[in-house]
Amino acid sequence: RGGWGISPRGAGYTFGQDISETFNHTNGLQLVSRAHQLVMEGYNWSHDKNVVTIFSAPNYCYRCGNQAAIMELDDSLKYSFLQFDPAPRRGEIQVTRKIPDYFL
Repeated sequence: RGGWGISPRGAGYTFGQDISETFNHTNGLQLVSRAHQLVMEGYNWSHDKNVVTIFSAPNYCYRCGNQAAIMELDDSLKYSFLQFDPAPRRGEIQVTRKIPDYFL
């Protein structure tokens, strides 16, 4: 789907491939790298490789089972991705729900 749209997450907008192509061309860019969205392989290309989403939290919230990734750039801006799995768990994760003093 092209153009701009309302985000199904309730805040912000979505954009189509036409928008990312125009943005990259206008600004002399090859791609836009973005984050803060879970992707199972750690990174995911979209918009005909005009946009890449990178997610660097493996097994997000200790339950998603996803890989994480980082994007490395060399001196000539050639990129590569390093994917990694979560570290092995050592015992049960303890999550506390105590309210910090500064919220009281």
